[in-house]
Amino acid sequence: MENGLSKSARTKQFIIESTAGIFNTKGYAGTSLSDLTAATQLTKGSIYGNFENKEDVALSVFDYNLSKIRRAIQSRMRKAVTYQDKLMVYAEVYHSFRGERFPVGGCPIINTAIEADDTHHALKQKAADALQSWKKNIADLINAGISSGEFKADTDSLQTALSIIALIEGGIMIAKVTDTPANLDKVLKTVALLIMQMKV
Repeated sequence: MENGLSKSARTKQFIIESTAGIFNTKGYAGTSLSDLTAATQLTKGSIYGNFENKEDVALSVFDYNLSKIRRAIQSRMRKAVTYQDKLMVYAEVYHSFRGERFPVGGCPIINTAIEADDTHHALKQKAADALQSWKKNIADLINAGISSGEFKADTDSLQTALSIIALIEGGIMIAKVTDTPANLDKVLKTVALLIMQMKV
């Protein structure tokens, strides 16, 4: 077994990696079986021999795309010293979201949330769980900053966390719709200001 993975696990991972950009760009409804077979050069039988159906592939792809963003954030956060620096990582990572470490098609959370909405419960739940986890991570950093005396004691950590997420996701949406990445950069400056305003 190569890299400790069985042939089946390697094939599954290959399908996920090969179709990640397609699902994240075209969405669940817009991605066809022929898109999957063209991207992987595998037969329909090979794909469905490893996944129950297209939804199963889409859910695995969401996890894969989300993990790419989380790894990029964690890698930068390990180098950050202060809680302000750690929070600024979010602005930095999304500022460079066109970079190679960011999933093709942009942020899978907003892409999935917009498309799934009320039409696809499992995907909508994945996006909701990702947002809840993101909100908790930011709020935890803010609370730790308050405890250490770095941030103002009256800072509302949950409200600030939601505001940071709303600005980032809204900025990505505006940048994509207008085909103007500079719009996201402007919004991320507001994220940076919001973070700096918390400082004692």
